[in-house]
Amino acid sequence: MASIVKRKSKYAVVYTAPDELGNKKLHWETFASMADAKKRKKAIEDLIEKGSFIVPTVKTLKELLDEYISVYGINTWAASTYEGNKGLIDNYINPIIGKLPLTEINPRMMNKYYQDLLTVKVKMSANYSYKRNEYVSPETVRSIHKVLRSALNQAVKWELLDHNPVVNCVLPKREEKHRDIWDAGTLFKAIDLCKEPILALSMNLAFSCSLRMGELLGLTWDCVDISEDSIRNNRANIYVNKELQRISKNAMEALSGNDIIYI
Repeated sequence: MASIVKRKSKYAVVYTAPDELGNKKLHWETFASMADAKKRKKAIEDLIEKGSFIVPTVKTLKELLDEYISVYGINTWAASTYEGNKGLIDNYINPIIGKLPLTEINPRMMNKYYQDLLTVKVKMSANYSYKRNEYVSPETVRSIHKVLRSALNQAVKWELLDHNPVVNCVLPKREEKHRDIWDAGTLFKAIDLCKEPILALSMNLAFSCSLRMGELLGLTWDCVDISEDSIRNNRANIYVNKELQRISKNAMEALSGNDIIYI
């Protein structure tokens, strides 16, 4: 089926598959670690067994991103990550530079693309009911760059490119914003004023355990041990093993319900 061959400090997944003309050909996909190579080897063998394996032969950036999502994203990303990255690709990458041949992508052109993005109006997500920024922010540009860097790294591993053209691009500067946070005194005052026991407990947990909103909302009693015995013996704890997220039906269907416990 497929094998792994060490090439200096890297690892290549080697397999035989038909090329565009239907002739059997030896293909090499190079990875930086053995773990990545093993993961790709298993994916290739599973797809070959199902009869749905297609050798990466993309020519444009859009074709690369489609292949990248189907091979890498679906098997690696969580549902929220899938939805976020797919939104960046559909709204800000494919409509603007998706038709570009991979061989024409270069650092100078990509630097201009990143700067021009700052003048593009934000595409609203169904998950937000208000506009945070009218135009694409430097932070969003950095997220777009992260997706492109990862996808083009994959193109290098598939030997579709010799190097990644966005690695050394200059990104817009981020705006550093100061965020006020509660101190212990403010927290204790808020808990004293709170009349709802569950809300007071949630506030205490969020503060003392640095929980994000999704993690806090995903907590269930089987993950919380604050019994009198545990407190007395210094064994009180919470175990965060899930979180609440808002995602689209399309994302759930694309990921075939992976990592989803309850809807």
